[in-house]
Amino acid sequence: MGEYYQPEIETASREEILRIQNEKIVKQVKHVYENVPYYRDLMDKKGVKPEDIKSVDDIKKLPFLSKADLREAYPYGLLATDLKDCVRIQSTSGTTGKRVVAFYTQNDIDIWEECTARAIVAVGGTEEDVCQVCYGYGLFTGGAGLHGGSHKVGCLTLPMSSGNTERQIQFMMDLGSTILCCTPSYAAYIGETLAEMGYKPEDNKLKAGIFGAEPWTEEMRRNIEESLGIKAYDIYGLTEISGPGVSFECEEQRGMHINEDHFYAEIIDPDTGEVLPEGSKGELVFTALDKEAFPLLRYRTRDICVLTREKCSCGRTHVRMCKPMGRSDDMMIIRGVNVFPSQIETVLLNQGYTPNYQIIIDRKNNSDTFDINVELKPEFFSDIVSENLAKEKQLESAMRTMLGIGPKIHLVPPKSITRSEGKAVRVIDKRKLHD
Repeated sequence: MGEYYQPEIETASREEILRIQNEKIVKQVKHVYENVPYYRDLMDKKGVKPEDIKSVDDIKKLPFLSKADLREAYPYGLLATDLKDCVRIQSTSGTTGKRVVAFYTQNDIDIWEECTARAIVAVGGTEEDVCQVCYGYGLFTGGAGLHGGSHKVGCLTLPMSSGNTERQIQFMMDLGSTILCCTPSYAAYIGETLAEMGYKPEDNKLKAGIFGAEPWTEEMRRNIEESLGIKAYDIYGLTEISGPGVSFECEEQRGMHINEDHFYAEIIDPDTGEVLPEGSKGELVFTALDKEAFPLLRYRTRDICVLTREKCSCGRTHVRMCKPMGRSDDMMIIRGVNVFPSQIETVLLNQGYTPNYQIIIDRKNNSDTFDINVELKPEFFSDIVSENLAKEKQLESAMRTMLGIGPKIHLVPPKSITRSEGKAVRVIDKRKLHD
């Protein structure tokens, strides 16, 4: 049995969790219906009124929301409070240049930080710890979420953000960091760099790492644990719902506990939308039970996973989700960044190229590689190497502006990318991320 940030909630009985969820969903549906015309129209089209929702058992009557709805309603169409009541936005990239913008009241931020505080305490964090946050700050939710949770716990917080690895290591060693928060690939890189600098795992004071924002394997977990001398824990979240802390691993490292007092989870058939029984593999859907400013109901995450209520020896009673086992859409997560083929097509067409391309993703030395082969039009093709290099650099810059991440562009001759009579094979993902 470990420690808990909010033991009365984290170890609550199933009956108490349901009581909390039932009370919150009734209020939340009324709040959304009265304050979000976009979602009210969806409910009206489905013939559902707030009074039809009496408990979480009735959630299945509500319409789904998807990323397409967020794009259509951008920027304020899903806002459920007056703008003056909002104190912050967080954002992630969108599929066609429009970003997903999520709004937060102060109460929303307080709840979010409580969720990440639970995650920190679950890995052994206390007010005695030094928590080094290497997730990106700014619009990205990673830095802000773990930073706030660290404060709630009372840790000394190092707001490092990402990059500048030499400085990261200097602070880590000089200040005695005990908890590391970043993407798993960056944790692996820090481990490699420490070894190159002559450090052994026992030379640092780290005891735990909280890693998320990108897919990672059990093999990678063990690699990180060995290189840094820690236990590596998974955390899950998405900007649309709040950010990291929607769920988190405990000391058992056997799935992530969903904070059920704030988020209601369903597993559906991605093709039919039918709710599947517990233990089934399907698409994860979340309802934010008490978020005020941006309260999404039945949001389709597109992540494929399984939920279980099997008893956990840590004592927490909230349902657990496995690591996402893939996606039901075409989104890729590369170095912690959401990337869609449609974004790449947009850039190519705007730059005058054909939509004949192929994305190749791999993982080498625990870091994602990201290459795009782009087929040239006959009139653009040149045997002059310097001309092609200049075009590749220009296209890489345009891609970085759109995606927030820089791919390696390879311009290839006309007709050199294999055509398909069926669906074009746009993405070749060589990473072994899922069983």
